[in-house]
Amino acid sequence: MTKLADLKAKLMEDPAFKAEYPAADAEYALIEALVGARTRAKLSQAELARRIGTTQSAVARLEGGHVSPSLATLRKYAAATGATLQIDLVTR
Repeated sequence: MTKLADLKAKLMEDPAFKAEYPAADAEYALIEALVGARTRAKLSQAELARRIGTTQSAVARLEGGHVSPSLATLRKYAAATGATLQIDLVTR
């Protein structure tokens, strides 16, 4: 398991967190996908930032869920990590 997965498992033990998690699930899934893509590409936040023309702190905020990224940013992030951006709307 990754460190991020360990943190998620620990947080899910808290009933209040677990109750709120479904509402934030899409955001957490995006964060997990971003960090996973960077990790698979074996890039540090600093190297990724250099590739997409931003700062390491901006990448940290993005991966921390502190900002809502634009499609352009997500495309750059995907390209820099050798991934493809895919967005999907699913009927409830």
